[in-house]
Amino acid sequence: MTEPQKTYDANTAMAAERTMLAWIRTGLALMGFGFVVAKFGLFLRKLAELRDVHIKVSTNQSLSVWIGVALVLLGVAVNIAAAIRFLGTIRSLESGRPASPTRWQLAVVVAMVMAVIGIGIAVYLFKLK
Repeated sequence: MTEPQKTYDANTAMAAERTMLAWIRTGLALMGFGFVVAKFGLFLRKLAELRDVHIKVSTNQSLSVWIGVALVLLGVAVNIAAAIRFLGTIRSLESGRPASPTRWQLAVVVAMVMAVIGIGIAVYLFKLK
């Protein structure tokens, strides 16, 4: 028996890899942004101390930490999902099946979660007013 022929070329494999790398960059950006948001409450407290201003730091700091942690965890989830999706795509291509998109695209899920987090941040900033 002959070995089955690969039905995809190097360009297809490299395109899948570029897509995965783009998602990894997105995940890393989310983690970095989450770290900045988590430390924002600490920054507000230090700024208030320097200017001798009294603000409610305890609630502000804890909420920014929770939002920051959520963003970091979202970044981790994006990186894991990108790796799983990449491996599935390569397996599909190697078995001769076309790589078909999943019902819930990673981009749509990330966009929806970011929209919810964005609304939460907007409400949080509005309440600081």
